[in-house]
Amino acid sequence: MYRAIIVDDEKGGREHLSTILKEFFDIEIKAHASNAKEAITAIEEHQPDLLFLDIEMPGENGFDLLEKLENINFDVIFTTAYDHYAIKAIKYSALDYLLKPIDADELEAAINRFKSKIRNQELTNNKLKTLLNNLSSGDSGQEQKIVIHDGEGLNFIKIKDIIRFHSEGSYTDVHVVGQDKHFVTSKQIGEYEEMLVNEKFYRIHRSYYINLLHVKKYVRGDGGYVVMSDGSKLEVSRRKKAEFIQLLSQ
Repeated sequence: MYRAIIVDDEKGGREHLSTILKEFFDIEIKAHASNAKEAITAIEEHQPDLLFLDIEMPGENGFDLLEKLENINFDVIFTTAYDHYAIKAIKYSALDYLLKPIDADELEAAINRFKSKIRNQELTNNKLKTLLNNLSSGDSGQEQKIVIHDGEGLNFIKIKDIIRFHSEGSYTDVHVVGQDKHFVTSKQIGEYEEMLVNEKFYRIHRSYYINLLHVKKYVRGDGGYVVMSDGSKLEVSRRKKAEFIQLLSQ
């Protein structure tokens, strides 16, 4: 049975999550904590496999707690009311989160993902480090990193170094500055479009989602095409042409 600790400043939130876990999952709740100080004590005492961590807490928040820990030997599932920036940072880092009020089906999916993962603490620590670095970089989006999962593992890539995403059937090719080969991921191109919606990326074609900072030239035509920093020439959809030209002129 997996050992877990619930960290949430709201008693009702802790009890609600605890009730669902006890009733439906083989998760043993070793402790509750209402703040970062209590959480650190509980983690040191119980050595959990999994931490359910509320982000918004008075005083030190969930991210502050993680920065205080010298060794993180557990997985983390964040719990949060909707906070756009925090959720974006969590998604970039390929970590899990649940929106409050917590839905039993979404909780089950998160726990199943936790159970199915090969325990690799170095990888978890790298994800958490990426998350904390992204948060500390503020709104300088392209300086942040995103986790790209390919057949060989996880790659931590600066957003500014991504040249383009290319849809290939049910896979997406990710082309990055300074790489001899591209990364192939099973994530759909639309998922990256949703994730990077506030960055300087644009879907010029159903097959191409490009970083506007890497556009070197636009050649007019029916829809025209762009020349990217890696020399690739990519068709622009006719229906995207006007909006794309307007973006380039900004």
